[in-house]
Amino acid sequence: MGACSLQDRRWFLRRLAVLVAGFGVAKDFVIPGPATGQTSQLGMPLPDELVEATIKRLFGNRQFQRGDDKIKVELPQIAEDGGSVAIGIDSSLPVSGAAALSHIYIVADKNRRPMLAKFSFTPESGRALVATSIRLATSTDVRVVAELSDGTLYSVTKPVRVTISGCDLPPQS
Repeated sequence: MGACSLQDRRWFLRRLAVLVAGFGVAKDFVIPGPATGQTSQLGMPLPDELVEATIKRLFGNRQFQRGDDKIKVELPQIAEDGGSVAIGIDSSLPVSGAAALSHIYIVADKNRRPMLAKFSFTPESGRALVATSIRLATSTDVRVVAELSDGTLYSVTKPVRVTISGCDLPPQS
C-alpha cells in the first residue's frame, strides 16, 4: 500500500478548494440567475424607477377610488422653488376601526424617485393630518394615496408647475 505524504494531501486540498471556488464563479456566467445588483427588496425602489413601476411595487393591481371627498390636499399650483414645496394633507377617514386609514403616500410622477413619503397611522394618532415639504424635479402631478387596513385605496392628484428644479431630473428616454 502506498502512503500519501502530508505535503501531497495539502496540495490536493488546495487544488480542490480552487476548483470548487472556480466552479462557483463560473456557474454564475454559465447559468444566469437574478441580477442581485438590480433586484429590489419589498418596498425599496430601484434606481431611476418609473412612476408606473413604483405604483405597481407599492399597490400591486389594486384599483384606486377617487378620494376628493375623503382627502383634502393643499399644494400650490405654481412652486417658485422645487426644492421646498409645502404640502398639507387632511383626511376625514378614521384611523381606528375595521377599515381604518393605515398609510398615506406622496408620489411625484416625474421625480427620479417618485415615492416621496409614506406616513403611517394608528388609533393613537387620533386623526390623519400631515404637513411637510417635498422636493420636485419639474412640473408634475403629485399623487396622494390613502391606504386603508382592508386594502382599499383612495387617490387624489394635483398638478404643480415648478419654475426652478428642486432635484436632478430623471434620464430622458
